Amino acid sequence: MNGWSDTAQPADDEHQRFARYLRELADVRQEDEAALARSVLRDPDTVMAQSAVVRHLDRRAAQLLTDPEFADWFHAMSTALGEQEFLVHRLQEWTLLRAIAINAPWKPEDLLAASDWFQRAAVQILTSPAALRLLASEGRTRRVRTVADRWLTERRR
Repeated sequence: MNGWSDTAQPADDEHQRFARYLRELADVRQEDEAALARSVLRDPDTVMAQSAVVRHLDRRAAQLLTDPEFADWFHAMSTALGEQEFLVHRLQEWTLLRAIAINAPWKPEDLLAASDWFQRAAVQILTSPAALRLLASEGRTRRVRTVADRWLTERRR
């Protein structure tokens, strides 16, 4: 499987394993990605394992955001994540970012109810005037409202 190690028997300290997991996740073949994520999530240090996997999810989702392969990747990863509530939620938020990015249907209330992470990511990633207007007026934090308003102002020029 592209040389990734069996993470079921961690030998190194959590910092070394975290770094190794990030390298393995960055280098894994697409067909082995879900299996590797499942393997990482079996690490006894669940917080560290989830942190490595969420970094990977964020990197891959950003790469695939407008790619037609996103749907297949989402399905594979959501199956791999199982009952990991935080990770499943993050993956679902990426699907909302994708919907907005590709002009698929989305609901304003979903955008406003999304996490602080999501709203910060949205103002950095999205170009949708409707989404940015909503975040500029009703974003949860002043930072989100300011960045969204700045993007809208720059686009009007």
